[in-house]
Amino acid sequence: MAHASTALAYNAFMGRWSKVVAHYFLAWLSVPPHSRWLDVGCGTGALASAILQSASPSEVCGIDPSEEFIRYARALLPEDRCHLLVADAQAIPHEFSNFDATVSGLALNLVPEPMAGLAEMTRVTRPDGLVAAYVWDFADGMQMLRCLWDAATKLDPTAEELDQGNCFPVCHPEKLRVLFTEAGLGAVQIRPLEVPTIFRDFDDYWTPLLTGHGRAPGYVMSLSADQRSRLRESIEDALPKHSDGSIHLTARAWAVQGTKG
Repeated sequence: MAHASTALAYNAFMGRWSKVVAHYFLAWLSVPPHSRWLDVGCGTGALASAILQSASPSEVCGIDPSEEFIRYARALLPEDRCHLLVADAQAIPHEFSNFDATVSGLALNLVPEPMAGLAEMTRVTRPDGLVAAYVWDFADGMQMLRCLWDAATKLDPTAEELDQGNCFPVCHPEKLRVLFTEAGLGAVQIRPLEVPTIFRDFDDYWTPLLTGHGRAPGYVMSLSADQRSRLRESIEDALPKHSDGSIHLTARAWAVQGTKG
């Protein structure tokens, strides 16, 4: 089970970029105001919050399997317009139905059977409604993680097994296109969403990796102090720095949308 510290650690490490990419995603969808939304795998509430801020919804519902993430999101989002429930993406509660837009942000790759999750998202969407998702491009588009895993693999070849680029094959545009097409969705579109990931200095990059929560931080904290020190030095040498010490990278997500027939 996730703990409150897990939610805080996620927000420190990846959540700050999740909030930015959520707004890019919504601008691409152009869902009409006063629509009913369902956020599948809502996590700490980044996408649901962005919907409330910029999409003028009539209602936002969200589900996530983590009780602690739901509790964290409930504390941040207004109860009168956002209804959150602990539930599995592969078995969306039947009281959640007839949505104008059913979306998933950075979670489809975490569903054990993505096709089953997408089938459920489609089921609860009204005819002619929108089904859409986005996932990080772990293989090529996440510079902050790519630098870490490349450095880790050079020092420890077993780290390759944990690299999200190898573990999540669905995080690829053609895989997403096939998934949405086979789910029976029409007018399927794919596009990249690229956001700047700027760190004040190397400590701003490195410190969130020391929480131990998540795949990359978990790996970093599994190392001995000496191994961790060598990994830190290797990454610090590889990252490009501006004259003020800041580090300017980019993070790319692949977004996909389709219409229910």
